[in-house]
Amino acid sequence: PHVEDGTVVLIGATTENPSFEVISPLLSRCRVFSLQPLSSEEIRSVLERSLSDKDRGLGRSNILIDEEAISYLVEISNGDARNVLNNLEFSFFSVLPDSSGMYHISVQVTTESSQQRSIRYDKSGDGHYDTISAFIKSIRASDPDASIYWLARMIEAGEDPMFIARRLVISASEDVGMADPQGLSIAVAAQQAVNLIGLPEGAIPLAEATVYLATAPKSNASYMALEKARKLVRDSSHGPVPMHLRNPVNELMKNEGYGEGYKYAHNYQGGFVVTENMPVSLRDERVYFPSDQGYEEIISKRIQEWWGNHKK
Repeated sequence: PHVEDGTVVLIGATTENPSFEVISPLLSRCRVFSLQPLSSEEIRSVLERSLSDKDRGLGRSNILIDEEAISYLVEISNGDARNVLNNLEFSFFSVLPDSSGMYHISVQVTTESSQQRSIRYDKSGDGHYDTISAFIKSIRASDPDASIYWLARMIEAGEDPMFIARRLVISASEDVGMADPQGLSIAVAAQQAVNLIGLPEGAIPLAEATVYLATAPKSNASYMALEKARKLVRDSSHGPVPMHLRNPVNELMKNEGYGEGYKYAHNYQGGFVVTENMPVSLRDERVYFPSDQGYEEIISKRIQEWWGNHKK
C-alpha cells in the first residue's frame, strides 16, 4: 500500500525477468521498462569513445587498432557495452609497445585475449526459457539447422544436458507423434546415452536425436486426442463401463452379466471385429483424428478399413 499511495517511490533494476522474480501485487503497481541490447553501431560508438577519451578511457595511450579487430570486438559483445570495454582493455594489456611507443591491436590479439564470446544465458530466467522455446519450435518447424544452432547455444552456455534430453522426449511425442513412432525411441535412446556418458560426448546423441526429430514428419494428432479425451472426461457424465468390457473375475460377476457378449478380436478374420467400446452416452464421440503425415497416413487408412462408417 505504501508504494500504491506514493509514500515509497520504488526504483529497481534487474537482469532477471520481473514477471518471474517480482511478486504480482508489487509488479501491478509498477511500470516496467525493458532495456534492450545495444546495436552494433552503438557498441562501436562506445568502443571508439573509449579509445579517444583521455580521462576515462585509453585516449592517453598511443593505440593503433585494426578495423578487423574493432569489428570482432563489436561482434562478440552481444550488445553488452561492459563486455566490449572489458575485451578492449584485455587486448590493450596483452600487447607491448613497439620502438615508437605504439600499441598495435590486431584481430589476432583480440581473439586471443577475449578467448570466448559472452553467451547471454541464465539457467533460471529468460535465457533458459527463451532458448529452449526456440529449440523446440525449430524442431517443430522441421528446421534442422536452427534446431542444431539452438542446441549448441544451450550446450555452450552450460545447460543441463538431461533437461535438453527430456525436452526432446516430449517433442518426439507431442510434435512428431505417430507420424514417425520411431522418433520417441530415438529421443529416449539419446536421453539414456547422455545419462550414461555425460558431456562432452553426450552432445553427439543429443545432436543425432535433434536432427532426426527436426527432419521427421510431424503430427500432433495423438496429443490432441489426449486433450480432447481429457476434456470429455472433465465435461461429460462418467458413464459406466459397458458390461461386455468388464472382466468377470468370479462366478457372481459372470452371473450379473460381466463380459457377456464380448467378442475376442483374435477369433475374427484379420484380428478385428466391430464392437462398442465407449460408454453408451459417448458412443458417437471421436477424439483421435490421424493426419496424412508419415506413418500416420497408414494408420488413417487402417482405421477406415476397420471401422468404415462406424467412425465418422
